[in-house]
Amino acid sequence: MNYIKITITGIEQEAKDVLVATLSELGYEGFEELPQLLHAFIPENQFDENALKEVLQELSFSKELIKEQNWNAAWEKDFQPVYVGDFCGIRASFHEPKEGVAYDIVITPKMSFGTGHHATTFMMVEWMEELSFKGKTVLDFGTGTGVLAILAEKLGASSVLAIDNDDWSIDNAKENIADNGCDKIALQQADHLAFEEKFDILLANINKNVLLLQMNTLQQHLTPGGVIIMSGLLAGDRVAIEEEAGQNNLFISGQKQKNGWISLELKELKP
Repeated sequence: MNYIKITITGIEQEAKDVLVATLSELGYEGFEELPQLLHAFIPENQFDENALKEVLQELSFSKELIKEQNWNAAWEKDFQPVYVGDFCGIRASFHEPKEGVAYDIVITPKMSFGTGHHATTFMMVEWMEELSFKGKTVLDFGTGTGVLAILAEKLGASSVLAIDNDDWSIDNAKENIADNGCDKIALQQADHLAFEEKFDILLANINKNVLLLQMNTLQQHLTPGGVIIMSGLLAGDRVAIEEEAGQNNLFISGQKQKNGWISLELKELKP
């Protein structure tokens, strides 16, 4: 599959955060954020230039066709390692490991979301530092590169189920899981949870619409005393998420915020 790479220039961080959310709803699947610059990627057969112009309005952009076999070179040109304090480092194989980092994750980034550059992935990793994964069962719903699933295993999870509905993400996650020596992660291509298994920790870094739609399903797959960590949300999305959570016997027990994005911790209401 070929992709269209859009480069948007002269954009400030606050506007960039809102734009990423808007473009995600138009089908854009990968983003790379640089100072006053945003790269966005969409399958060639889904690209609608008129829709893009309507969203960007006065912002300047350029487009480039990226053939599948050229993807790695295109991404590597911009990809930089990400460090969440001294807890976790997310890097490509062509970067040297950083000393003093507790958990080192090596990925082949390709276009799958979840490299850690985006504020939502960063906050998900921050939450994971605060939770105990030892002996826990974990669901990574919308796994992307597989980075959260990989970290969950490294943190001691007894088993991890990683799900995504995108062909490229599944192939990328499979490669990254193997490269990190993981053997407790089951990878499944799906866009919904068609099984009865329950999990101690649910990780869902997707977007508001999917999270609202899947709230009841997520609650049904949570063990008693379990926790849901979700992101892919703008600060203004909290009200809708909180209302839907309440209707499904869940409440927001914690929040993180970064660059206009939020990540939420949800737990079940006690009887």
